[in-house]
Parts: sequence; C-alpha cells; structure tokens
Amino acid sequence: MSALFQIFIAYLLGSIPFGLLLSHFAGVGDIRKIGSGNIGATNVLRTGNKKLALLTLLLDGLKGTFAVLLISHFDSSLIYIAGFAAILGHVFPIWLKFQGGKGVATVIGVYFSLNIPLALMVVFIWVTVAKVWKISSLAALVALALAPIFAFLLTLYNVSEFQIVYFSCIVTVLILYTHRQNIERLLSGQENSFKAE
Repeated sequence: MSALFQIFIAYLLGSIPFGLLLSHFAGVGDIRKIGSGNIGATNVLRTGNKKLALLTLLLDGLKGTFAVLLISHFDSSLIYIAGFAAILGHVFPIWLKFQGGKGVATVIGVYFSLNIPLALMVVFIWVTVAKVWKISSLAALVALALAPIFAFLLTLYNVSEFQIVYFSCIVTVLILYTHRQNIERLLSGQENSFKAE
C-alpha cells in the first residue's frame, strides 16, 4: 500500500460527518441548518439532545484515533501525517464540499493515538475551562493552544518524541483558523455560552 493511498484513507476516515449522519438518523434533520451550521458536537448539542451530542463527540474523536492506529499498522513513519490528514478530513470533508467541523474532537482523538499523557492534559484543560466559563470555543482554544507547551514538557522526560511538538504547533494553527470567527466574537464579548444554547 503506497504512502499516498494510506494518507488518503486517513483523510477519508476523518471526513465521516458523524454529527450530520447521527442527527439525520435521529430525526433532528440537517444539522447544518441549525445553530451555527457546524457539523460538530457543540452544534448537535444545540438541538437539545445531549446524548446525541456526546455520541458525536466520541465518534469524531475515535475516527481520529482509529485513522492513526490503522495507518501505523502499515507504516509507523506516517502516523503524524495520517493524524493531520484525519483532522483535515473532518475540517474539509470531500462529501460536504469541504465545509466541515472545527476539528477539536478529532484532534484530541489523534492525540490519544499519539501520546496519551498529552491527550489527557488537553482534555483536562478543555473540561476545566468549559466548566468555569461555559464557552465551548474558549475551552477548545485554550486547551489546544497549550498543547505545544505540554508536548514540549513531555519531551523533557522522554515521554514522547519531539515530532509531536512540531505536530501540535501545526494543529494549533489549524484550530485557530477554524475558530477565527469564534475568536472575533470572544474579543467582542458576543460568543455564546452553554447557558445560551
């Protein structure tokens, strides 16, 4: 199996729009016509179905984990590229004219397949910020902005390879891009909180 084909498989796995599919089968309708129009778990939560939102979150994360683990079975040297391809698949899915989600759950899923301590740190910050400020985008931005720092600190104790520091920096830039409108609303004090959703 060629490297290019393996990367494409990772992309296709990442591009599965679980939020859209689950909402459709649950009778909610097209999630893209609700709330922010995003296909991720936060927008699924706006339907009022918490279980559906949680399932979307888990599946969006697991597809990132599975993509990396699958490709590592064939060529371990491609794990970082495969992980990034899966994230790009979620953000720019071919099935939805490249209009996908913001990638947070899939990023965390990829982190779990690459470095569990790093993933746990990111999840801890994500949950903590979300509980305190009740703003999903802020929680995601803070957690993933800190990921490169966590990754670097872990390399000091030989817990992970240094490549994950580069990887986390690139991923953070992508997440900042996908959240650019959220950042504008945060700065203007207009971003929605869980209480308003």
